[in-house]
Amino acid sequence: MAYPTPENQRDGARMRAILILVATIAFASAPFWSGGFGGFDTEAFPVPLNDPATQPAGYVFSIWGIIYVWLLVSAAFGLLARAEDASWDTGRWWLIASLVLGTPWISVAIQSPVWATFLILGMLCTALRALWLTPPHDRWVLRLPIGLYAGWLTAATGVSVSVLLAGYGAGGLWSATGLFLALLGGLAVQLSLLGAPTYGIAIAWGLLGVATKNLYTNGVTLTVMALIVAALLLWAAFRSEAQANRSA
Repeated sequence: MAYPTPENQRDGARMRAILILVATIAFASAPFWSGGFGGFDTEAFPVPLNDPATQPAGYVFSIWGIIYVWLLVSAAFGLLARAEDASWDTGRWWLIASLVLGTPWISVAIQSPVWATFLILGMLCTALRALWLTPPHDRWVLRLPIGLYAGWLTAATGVSVSVLLAGYGAGGLWSATGLFLALLGGLAVQLSLLGAPTYGIAIAWGLLGVATKNLYTNGVTLTVMALIVAALLLWAAFRSEAQANRSA
């Protein structure tokens, strides 16, 4: 029976570092070859939707630019400086899985909101696992970018579920409840994380988009709920950072 040697382990870690960079490049390039994503097709549901209230204002999607660049920097640093670092290598397969699932997501979302929702759930679960496995050191080039990515996936999952509920006949209350249950789950995750404030900040950013979109309409209740949950997430995010600084 052959046992892994230190040389084989280092080679395997380096291979995974290369795969991370390749997967990140493919993921970040997806908007260019898929045509971009401006929200689900409202005609794709049994109950046609006209600009769902729980779908954030368009400006919040600009966060993807930061996510793409930061993940690319992380992947490049991981290959050039931490390719054989065991603490970096622990979560690589999980992040690779999330990025591979995410690369065709826009193309899938254009065709099927249902399958897109299942796909983003897979992206989220694998990204969260990768986030929990990040080491406490090198936060700015590993934990923080993955935290921002996983946080935005949490927000996007909540939005996707809520829009899906509305599109299949659930009332506005039920669809909003679906959104906030998902994001309160994100609050629980943020409270369990040390030194990953970007996770909660990303979700709060998405909620700010929901609040501003509904501010000048009849969605006062939705605006207030979004701002309350956003405030809780920001508190948890800064708490996470303060705890990391105290333990440093």
